[in-house]
Amino acid sequence: MFGRDFVFGVSLSGFQFEMGRACPDSVDRGSDWYLWTHDKLNIENGIVSGDFPEDGPNYWNNYGEYHRLAAYSGMKMVRIGLEWSRIFPSPTFDITDVELEGICDRSTLEHYRKIIKDIKERGMKVVVNLNHFTLPLWLHEPVKVNRLSDFTAGGWVDPRSVEQFRKFAALCGRELGDLVDMWSTQNEPNVVAMLGYRNRASGFPPSIIRPELVEVARNNLIEAHLVAYDELKRTSDLPVGLIYAFSWIDGEESAVNLAMKKTQFEFVDRISNKLDFLGCNYYSRMVVESDPSSDNGYRTLRGYGQNCEPNSLSGYGRPTGDFGWEIYPEGLYNILKMICRRYDVPVYVMENGIADMADHYRPYYLISHLKALEKLLEEGYNIKGYLHWSLTDNYEWSSGLGKQFGLIGVDFSDGKLTPRPSFYLFKEIIGQGTVKNFEKMLATPYRIFDTDLLIE
Repeated sequence: MFGRDFVFGVSLSGFQFEMGRACPDSVDRGSDWYLWTHDKLNIENGIVSGDFPEDGPNYWNNYGEYHRLAAYSGMKMVRIGLEWSRIFPSPTFDITDVELEGICDRSTLEHYRKIIKDIKERGMKVVVNLNHFTLPLWLHEPVKVNRLSDFTAGGWVDPRSVEQFRKFAALCGRELGDLVDMWSTQNEPNVVAMLGYRNRASGFPPSIIRPELVEVARNNLIEAHLVAYDELKRTSDLPVGLIYAFSWIDGEESAVNLAMKKTQFEFVDRISNKLDFLGCNYYSRMVVESDPSSDNGYRTLRGYGQNCEPNSLSGYGRPTGDFGWEIYPEGLYNILKMICRRYDVPVYVMENGIADMADHYRPYYLISHLKALEKLLEEGYNIKGYLHWSLTDNYEWSSGLGKQFGLIGVDFSDGKLTPRPSFYLFKEIIGQGTVKNFEKMLATPYRIFDTDLLIE
């Protein structure tokens, strides 16, 4: 059983959900990602999809329906994001803390208050995340970085970024802290650093290959968390944490040890003294082998984890979704066990899901990953909640509108929401408080949960 104190819910973000077709008031043109996804050369070269965020699901105006459906399913927690560029549309470089209230967008803050209040009034808790990939254009102009190597507004490699994030956190803490249940400073900072400056094929701005800047960005993100933590603690005793993109890593032992240290634990180790909880985002695994020619010392193998062909079978015989990510719930069990042993804080699964427009594999994905989680809880590990990614389809960064993660489908032509079968499955699991009555599904047609793959 999951227990009475365990919370089920969903995670949303700002940029991926807020904007919507035919709703001009929902559009935020002030972020780096808005500029990046509209850039004609990016579209022409296939760096981004050509879909536009303003054609997205319109959570900005339709949040009440989202929250109604979440509450109807029995969920007790919703994670949302704030858009820095909405709250501070103009630079804060020369602005003192006393002056922040004078230049912030009061109407935006009031709108976020309405969103949070609506969640609370429906009996659910609210986790507010301050930064989910996007930055204000005045802090990051990714096209100039990409084309001209102009780092005047250099984003997370800009030495001014830490202090500006501190100001943003301070203002949000003062203005919204009376409504919030939990704060997260950042979502997946490891993804921001790695994809923007090393993995050009990801399409993440500024999409340059400068491995030395990965470490610069990572260091600034770490410092930004630390100062934001302090600021949020000045105004309340609310829990403040961070959400990290974790993977389980299999393969050659020496390569696994190297990759686990570098990609899974090094960042969190450096902030662990200022964490009240840790959010774990998990989608699939990685399989690695040693590669002395790589500056990392290892390479990722194709055909496994997040490195498979879409809608195929992995090298291990597991199905993959629309992104080509292998269904591997044993990895969630393994990485959560290691996290709980390493960090003495409550752990929440803050994102877990599959891109699956047909909703064919999502039921298997849900059952198998919740089985892993329930087993850990029965073993006594300090895991407090599971938030699915996501309630509805969304704008999936450089992939646009084509990769659909929602328990609820979105008709992007008119914004209509249609619950998928997996939505009702999740509702039933929440109601029963256990996944045990559904486990038989995992044996047919695929053996999707193998206890031999779990660590001791």
